[in-house]
Amino acid sequence: MIVPISLVILGFVALIVGANYMVSGSAALAKKHNIPDIVIGLTIVALGTSAPELIVSILAALRGSSDIALGNVVGSNNINLFIILGASGVIFPMYVQRGTAWREIPISFLVAVLLLLLGNGFFLFTDGKISRWDSGFLLLCFIAFMIYIFRQTKNQEEVAEEIPQKTFSNLGIWVRILGGLAGLVIGGKLVVDNSVEIATVLGLSEKIIGLTVVALGTSLPELATSIAAAWKKNSDIAIGNVVGSNIFNLLLILSVSGLIQPMIYNDSFNTDLYILLVGTAFLFLSMFIGRKYQIGRLQALILLLFYLGYTAYMIQNA
Repeated sequence: MIVPISLVILGFVALIVGANYMVSGSAALAKKHNIPDIVIGLTIVALGTSAPELIVSILAALRGSSDIALGNVVGSNNINLFIILGASGVIFPMYVQRGTAWREIPISFLVAVLLLLLGNGFFLFTDGKISRWDSGFLLLCFIAFMIYIFRQTKNQEEVAEEIPQKTFSNLGIWVRILGGLAGLVIGGKLVVDNSVEIATVLGLSEKIIGLTVVALGTSLPELATSIAAAWKKNSDIAIGNVVGSNIFNLLLILSVSGLIQPMIYNDSFNTDLYILLVGTAFLFLSMFIGRKYQIGRLQALILLLFYLGYTAYMIQNA
């Protein structure tokens, strides 16, 4: 038991280090080709924080462990919303931009509703799986979302804060990109294989392991980014990181994983998606409770306590 736990921890370390190396190398390569900072931030940096979830879900889907693949994504979103935003808001109350409150938060709610409908066969082309048709549709939604984001930020490019970049030689850039990718793949395989073994030994379902251990580990980059941002009173970064990551997870990670290997949708995930929807709705309503467009310490504490209750429910019904 000690060995698989140690290997899972080692896998998480490899995922985080690999993602950081890949982001730094990719960003340096983009900078060499004069790609604007705002484009780098919206693509390479944003995708970098979601890279652990992406690799783990793809490898889990290929292994036939759909519950880990889906649990990783849904669990990461719940951890982002309840734990990361909750912890960040307790550290320092966070102000939310009007655009985020009225656009990105509702979009993240609608995306969760979409997954709920797809998973339960609401549409004609669904059958209780995340099929390639479903995945293709999710990918189209992701592309539409990215086009929308680029249009929204187009006029801000001139005033966007420059993303600090280290300069590397061409060899250094490719060593970081390829080395980071290798770290992601190796780390992802260690996490998936040993999480399955832990679930078997403890008699827990792969779904529970995916929703908790795997999801928490792959959410560490978002956790570090948001708490650091909250500590520095950069609330826009903390909230944007969480809401953006949740949209990325459901649209990009599930679509890519499902295109590579269709996944069986366990209808017990409905409860976890309902929890996500309730939390997202609460986040939206929090914008108008107390100080407008602010997540105060009380709302943040409610998010944390709600997640504790949800975790207790999961364990009781495991």
